[in-house]
Amino acid sequence: MNFGMLTVNGVAFLTFCMFAVAAVGYIIGRITVKGVSLGTAGVFIVALLFGAFLFPSLETQLKIGDVTFVKEALKIIENIGLIFFVTSVGFIAGPKFFRNIKANFKSYVMLGLVIILSASLICVLCIVIGGKFSGVDGDTFKSTMVGILAGALTSTPAFSASKEAVADMGANFEDAVSAGYAIAYLFGVVGVVLFVQLVPKITKADMKEEVKRISDDCTENAIVKRNGKNLITVDEFGFMSFSSAAIIGVFVGSLKLKGFSLTTTGGCILVALLFGHFGKIGKINLMPNNATLKTLRELGLMMFLIGAGVSGGAKFVEYFQPVYFLYGAIITLVPMIVGFLFAKFVLKMPLLNNLGSITGGMTSTPALGTLISVAGTEDVASAYAATYPIALVTVVVAGKLIIMFC
Repeated sequence: MNFGMLTVNGVAFLTFCMFAVAAVGYIIGRITVKGVSLGTAGVFIVALLFGAFLFPSLETQLKIGDVTFVKEALKIIENIGLIFFVTSVGFIAGPKFFRNIKANFKSYVMLGLVIILSASLICVLCIVIGGKFSGVDGDTFKSTMVGILAGALTSTPAFSASKEAVADMGANFEDAVSAGYAIAYLFGVVGVVLFVQLVPKITKADMKEEVKRISDDCTENAIVKRNGKNLITVDEFGFMSFSSAAIIGVFVGSLKLKGFSLTTTGGCILVALLFGHFGKIGKINLMPNNATLKTLRELGLMMFLIGAGVSGGAKFVEYFQPVYFLYGAIITLVPMIVGFLFAKFVLKMPLLNNLGSITGGMTSTPALGTLISVAGTEDVASAYAATYPIALVTVVVAGKLIIMFC
């Protein structure tokens, strides 16, 4: 039996692979060395390995005639996971977000710009200096480096925008962008995940004290009391309000203004922030159950990492070059360090606000999940949500400008 695309056996096989990757990934992520672990990013590592070595077998299993649907299936898994994760983050951050951004708006904007501009500057320097020794055509090298910039910052919108920018130059240049993105994406994910764990240890931060610094009187119980008293709850878990936010968010993210859009990530997190902030419409409660949000957040992150990791693993092996990996690592590390020092010594941000903003400035969804685990509080999501849109817009524009003028 088939449903026009995937056979029942094909769907079952893909589902089996997804959960197998998740099971092994969580085991790998649990391994701790001197207090540092990959956490959920372990799923991403296993997904990359799976994509690198077993992807051909996966394609064979899901092949009908001459058409392969595995890539489309992986995109579905990745996008559903992304929607689950960012919508949950929006709801969780919503009750505190607007007060937080009102108090720290300038800081979030400045930090987001510092991170992306420093990454873009390094990319330009690599093009100008490294291009002389690359041994490849200048436009090809530039296209690859722009892909590396997007991968190092784990920015799918920047990746898509860069491919569009080189489309008129030919398919080879689009492939170069894809290659750079795939090579840099691995360290782009793992590097930020490790950074948000290592910094508190290096600085010997008192995490309980740091949590107090970003917390206020708006506790979870107070939120529930404010939003839930005498309100109509449509369903026990809050799936109705969650689904409504996701639907509206996808629609908002798909709207384009002069070729730019918020994308699914930006649209869903914006709408969920508004839902979480207001908490109700008339007598209808809009806040999902807190346990529901935490479960969907983790499930979404897992699915996103599997979808992105399996497809990225195949490209990683195909296009890998050590020097490109090095460029990507530099573009990931330097902006994080510059951003952290700028936030600490210039903006005087508390540690967890600092790191939350770093995850947003690096547009790193997996790192936010790790930071929430490290901090033991979802309050850090407010800093991520505040810095993310600034970084999103800036990195998309930066990629296009580099293509046009370098």
